[in-house]
Amino acid sequence: MADRAPIGYQREFLDGYTPGVTQYLMESLRRHLHELGRTPDSQRPAGTYARGILNRLLIDLSWSSSRLEGNTYSLLDTKELIEHGNAAPGKDAKETQMILNHKAAIELLVDSAEEIGVNRYTITNLHALLADNLLDQPAYAGRLRETPIGISASSYIPTAIPQLISEMFELLLTKAAAIRDPFEQSLFLMVQLPYLQPFVDVNKRTSRLAANISLIKSNLVPLSFIDVSESVYIDGLIGVYEHTRVELLRDVFVWAYERSCRRYKTVRDSLPEPDRFRLNYRDALIEVVGEIIRRGLKPTEEDIDALAVPLVLPQDLEQFRDLVLVEIARLHEGNIARFRLRPNEFRRWQSR
Repeated sequence: MADRAPIGYQREFLDGYTPGVTQYLMESLRRHLHELGRTPDSQRPAGTYARGILNRLLIDLSWSSSRLEGNTYSLLDTKELIEHGNAAPGKDAKETQMILNHKAAIELLVDSAEEIGVNRYTITNLHALLADNLLDQPAYAGRLRETPIGISASSYIPTAIPQLISEMFELLLTKAAAIRDPFEQSLFLMVQLPYLQPFVDVNKRTSRLAANISLIKSNLVPLSFIDVSESVYIDGLIGVYEHTRVELLRDVFVWAYERSCRRYKTVRDSLPEPDRFRLNYRDALIEVVGEIIRRGLKPTEEDIDALAVPLVLPQDLEQFRDLVLVEIARLHEGNIARFRLRPNEFRRWQSR
């Protein structure tokens, strides 16, 4: 890297992209990816397919994306942490935090699939979840940076001008939202978010999860980055950073998606049908469990009924009450995000 001349941010790279005209993925590749990623849930509400494989996706994507950042958790360690809340012995606390942050961010994408989009709210909140407790200055989580940063292993120097970062971030989101093909939009975010580096850190992680927004919303197979080599992925990014060329990162994207499709189609075929009762009352369950914790309730049968009666059919109330009690008994800091709870809310409830 020492003999490579420093190169700065080239705004023409984004300015020159026209949604619907410019294509990072040629038509034949997009057609290939659509054929691979199509699922039986294409006409169902956004996020239906991802919810069906959620437990496996949480483990795979949390592990794979963290591993691309140098995290040394094994897949088995990650499974134990996500399913049971048990941190792997001998691991740095930041590695554990990184895995749990991925889990919370993935749950946001899946649980809120009908509300999220390629917009400032979604991207900044993804960053805030992924960066939680990992930044030297916590106030930078979810905020656009106003300071210079460097890129390791590259001669690329991102812009340090706050006004330009803000302007290009808004333009990036506008162009991404105008891309109609979910795969083109996915790759666009994987390319342009790391190139701009809008946050002080955690940009690549944010881009990898943002790449799943359109796939989850369209009920396509999500992208887990399983088996992606860190060195090949970084080489693809360096091609973007130093040459504004997307070919290698595009090849990584296509290969990774092919791997994900093979993995999750097998997983989904082997899974039992989702619990229809739980599926029907998913939003009510999130609201009731969340309110019980936030209000610091026991909970008693009366407490549950007071919250549930406006949301649940009378004939389903007893079964719903049992479901709430089961979910509360399973709560730990590793799974509270699916009920839209914050760690301090959960700890306060525990202490009571």
